[in-house]
Amino acid sequence: MEEEVKRLNFLEEIIEDDLKSGKVESILTRFPPEPNGYLHLGHAKSLCINFGLAQKYGGKTNLRYDDTNPTKEDTEYVDAIKEDIKWLGFQWEKECYASDYFDQLYEWAEWMIQQGLAYVDDQTQEEMRENRGTVETPGKNSPWRDRTPEENLKLFREMRDGKYADGEKVLRAKIDMAHPKMEFRDPIMYRIKHAHHHRTGDKWCIYPMYDYTHGQSDSIEHITHSICTLEFDVHRPLYDWYIKTLGIYPSHQYEFARLNLTYTLMSKRKLLELVQKGIVSGWDDPRMPTLCGVRRRGYTAEALKMFCEKIGVTKHDQLMDIQLLEWCVRQDLNARSNRYMVVQDPIKVKLTNWPEGQVEWFDCPLNPAEPEGATRKVPFTGELFIDRADFMEDAPNKFFRLKPDGEVRLKYTYIIKCNKVVKDCNNNVTELECTYDPTTKPGGGEWRSVKGTIHWVSTDFAKEIELRNYDRLFTLADMSQVPEDKDYKDFLNPDSLTVGKGWAEPALLDDASGIAVQFERTGYYIKDADSTKEKTVFNKTVSLKDSYKPE
Repeated sequence: MEEEVKRLNFLEEIIEDDLKSGKVESILTRFPPEPNGYLHLGHAKSLCINFGLAQKYGGKTNLRYDDTNPTKEDTEYVDAIKEDIKWLGFQWEKECYASDYFDQLYEWAEWMIQQGLAYVDDQTQEEMRENRGTVETPGKNSPWRDRTPEENLKLFREMRDGKYADGEKVLRAKIDMAHPKMEFRDPIMYRIKHAHHHRTGDKWCIYPMYDYTHGQSDSIEHITHSICTLEFDVHRPLYDWYIKTLGIYPSHQYEFARLNLTYTLMSKRKLLELVQKGIVSGWDDPRMPTLCGVRRRGYTAEALKMFCEKIGVTKHDQLMDIQLLEWCVRQDLNARSNRYMVVQDPIKVKLTNWPEGQVEWFDCPLNPAEPEGATRKVPFTGELFIDRADFMEDAPNKFFRLKPDGEVRLKYTYIIKCNKVVKDCNNNVTELECTYDPTTKPGGGEWRSVKGTIHWVSTDFAKEIELRNYDRLFTLADMSQVPEDKDYKDFLNPDSLTVGKGWAEPALLDDASGIAVQFERTGYYIKDADSTKEKTVFNKTVSLKDSYKPE
């Protein structure tokens, strides 16, 4: 059977056509985050596309910070972005900043003024908004639109030199206030902002706008394919206009659908509000969709790449089910994670026929997918903990775990039988008296099977750990559909974090794999950085099973 040929997505088709026609000799993409927050899952898709396409076609990718708004940007975010990109396994060709090009952008602005293509406007923001018109009605020319190039150049230089206050003047491109495309109605090129910049310090008090900066930055770097999300579609004509007007290298922009995920918000502004108001513990709270948050939760870079591969590249917005992401996490961890036994809601089991004081150590596989691979030592004694859910006093016929006079196998070890149920004065089960069958030791006696196998830990050796069980941060599936009379915070899930305890086999605390481990029969958990010598903390990554099956 011939291997199925994978269809190219529309970006791959464009790149292959450009290479084949000789339009470009090699591919150079860029990833241009604004350093005003931490990267989130939506950025992961963009990273996989920009770096992935460059890798596929033997090209390169620049990392360029869009640092034109000094009041919101910080080196904290610059460093965090680099850490996240490296964690995903990508390496940029050049580390660039829009601020690297401030001098060149300023020179081009002066040239446009001299050519009569830009002017200084004294209108307030409100006046400019009123005079911009609507889709149905043309805008009105600014009363300052007909200043001479000489006067505009003088005023622009005075803006640069700090003569005017914030908002007192702006530089606008002189295009057409009646243009059918609103973005062509004399867009702002520069605004006054007396603010310290994280890289240029106090050199500038005027800063270029995104639309004036982005295309020219791409052109300076000779970016062949400027790939961004669909909401920038409306910016492309202006992107092209500046490049054509200036007569510089013709970079071109292409758009793909952004990632929208159920029960998730990916607005930097709203995520920042969650952090600032203490609704979450920080940008790296495991409930956050930030890359540092999902990393702390135990998601792997490999799982995120698998997810981005599965959702593909389209030009149509769609809401992806978060269960697909969780499925990818399970698929990756199932193949690689170590296994341990942890009891979360314990009930004591006493083996009445176990020799007093005897300890037997079992060699148990760290990963069943590698039966000849590494093992861990698990101690077995006469007193054990099992999960309360694995015992039922009045059990139905198809309950195949422990019940009175019933048998079950303790994983990796013996079959035991429940002989007596001990209760307290409130009729709560506190202990089970059982016997073990020494002939049922795996590999050492007569094999007989029972339908149930449960996990356990020895009470003498169990290590108490703190468990942080995370759920979805919001209760509304599509957070873009918050009703007008509601606030997005009205849909915060009150049970997004519950804290409990667990009793673990001792080998768990020595795990140095660096990825989430599987608590057998329960789920995947990862050791948290909050852990100390006195208290070990594990974050729940994802449950062990789910009914979801990807198409």
